[in-house]
Amino acid sequence: MSDATENTHPSTPGPEGAAVEGFSAADTSDIATLSYEQARSELVETVTRLETGGAGLEESLALWERGEALADRCEEWLNGARAKLDEVRAKTAD
Repeated sequence: MSDATENTHPSTPGPEGAAVEGFSAADTSDIATLSYEQARSELVETVTRLETGGAGLEESLALWERGEALADRCEEWLNGARAKLDEVRAKTAD
């Protein structure tokens, strides 16, 4: 991280989903291990926390980042389930 006196304006997230400079990133390391139900439940809680407000900027950014990762995880599960259903349908259609 660069010296805060060099750059007083936060940068936008990079292509790798890096946190805004000067703000800590949300911990998303555990998300890949969550079931669909766990990820969805936490996503609902995260959205509720963001909608109710009251969180500071840094916390809101971390919640947003974690929420995006949770939504991606849910989408992965749903895409996997859809692929399995399509596979079964194709087999039964033959």
